[in-house]
Amino acid sequence: MTTRRNILITGASSGLGKGMAIEFAKQGCNLALCARRFENLEKLKDELHSINPNIDVYIRSLDVNDHDAVFEVFDAFKDDMGTLDRVIVNAGMGKGASIGTGYFHANKQTAVTNFVSALAQCEAAMAIFRAQNSGHLVTISSISAVRGFRRAMTVYAATKAGLTSMTEGIRMDVMNTPINVTCIHPGFIRSEINEKVEKVPFIVDTDVGCRAMVNAINKEKANAFVPSWPWAILHWIMRIAPASSIRKMS
Repeated sequence: MTTRRNILITGASSGLGKGMAIEFAKQGCNLALCARRFENLEKLKDELHSINPNIDVYIRSLDVNDHDAVFEVFDAFKDDMGTLDRVIVNAGMGKGASIGTGYFHANKQTAVTNFVSALAQCEAAMAIFRAQNSGHLVTISSISAVRGFRRAMTVYAATKAGLTSMTEGIRMDVMNTPINVTCIHPGFIRSEINEKVEKVPFIVDTDVGCRAMVNAINKEKANAFVPSWPWAILHWIMRIAPASSIRKMS
């Protein structure tokens, strides 16, 4: 397994991004962290240095929907660190409602953030990796990518399906090169996106979920469903389950 020492994470100010940063800090990785809420990043930087004072932590404010800024911030982090060994495309949102119920603006916001802005992040990361002829691109998709979901998850699931497909295409493009590409499909992990949802099957706490995600990322396989129990098995069942069963999950 290649040692990836310099790691960039988007959407790092809270939730899964913050959780992954903490796990990588424990492993001695240098971190480039960006998100909209800079004050949260400042607090996180202090926390990471208390966990491991020997790592470098760089922080920058970034709204991934400002696509030009994505390229500028990624390039600046690359200049800070010399090389970027891994980029984790994590920033996302879960706003939305059933199609046709008057919430187009919220659905559009999720569609742009989770897919178009993920494309911008992948473009920026892969341009750096191609120039370096090395690197590891990681996209954070979702278990919901395997099927359509209803209500608030309709557009969210569709964006994650698109992200999974795009990640596979990128992987095919650089197959047999020193650039690796991984798509992580988290199951239900407690985070800001779902904190108001009461009943969620097989949900795990943020720290448990993030440890599973980081372990999967370090293995650098093409796809991973985490935590492996039950999602490594359940995602196959979900693909063939009747729509009425999937309906109950969302």
